[in-house]
Amino acid sequence: MAGAPRTQLRVGRLTKAHGLKGAIKLELYTDDPERRFVPGAEFSLQVPEASPWHGRHLTLRELRWYNGHPVGFFQGIDDRTAAEGLVKAILWVDHVDEEAPEPDAWYDHQLVGLAVIRDGERIGEVTHVDHLPAQDLLIVKSHGREVMVPFVAAIVPEVDLAAGTITVTPPSGLFEELPDDAAGEEPAASDRTDDAAE
Repeated sequence: MAGAPRTQLRVGRLTKAHGLKGAIKLELYTDDPERRFVPGAEFSLQVPEASPWHGRHLTLRELRWYNGHPVGFFQGIDDRTAAEGLVKAILWVDHVDEEAPEPDAWYDHQLVGLAVIRDGERIGEVTHVDHLPAQDLLIVKSHGREVMVPFVAAIVPEVDLAAGTITVTPPSGLFEELPDDAAGEEPAASDRTDDAAE
C-alpha cells in the first residue's frame, strides 16, 4: 500500500452477483467477519482505474450467509447490474492501532523488510506486497533480482514478526538464479572436460 495515507487491511473480495437485488457473494480474508462486516462498515475499494468505482467507498447494509457462503448487501447497490459492476473488487478497511490483531493477518508494513528463510538460510528480503484479485504476492529481493512469491500457506508456512522472518517452502525453480544458471554453463562444460580427462 505504498503512498496510502493510512495503514489498511484487506478483508475480502467481491466474487459474483447473487440474486436480483444487488447482493454480492464474498470471499473473506478475515478470521473475524463479525467484527469487520457489521452494518454501516465502510470499505475502500481496489478496482481498475477505469472503473466508475475507482476512488469510492462501499458501505455495508447487511451480511448474510447462504449455504455457508457470505453474501453482502451494500448501500447504493440495488440491482444485479450494479452488483456485477463490482465483481472482483477487493475490500479494505482502515487499521485502528488499538485493535487486537487477527490471527494470521498482517499489514503490508509488517511484512516489508522481513528476512526470507529457506531451509534455515536467508535467501532474501521482502521489498513490497502486491495485492492481486486471485492472491497476494510477496516481492522478494533475492540475489539481486525480484522474485514473486505467492502468499499462500503452502509456500509461506510461517511469518514470525518477532524474529523478523518469513519461512518459505517454494516449488523448485522459484528462487533459482536463472540468468546465473545460463551463464554457469561454462563451469558445467569444464566439469565435463574434467570427466573426460579422467
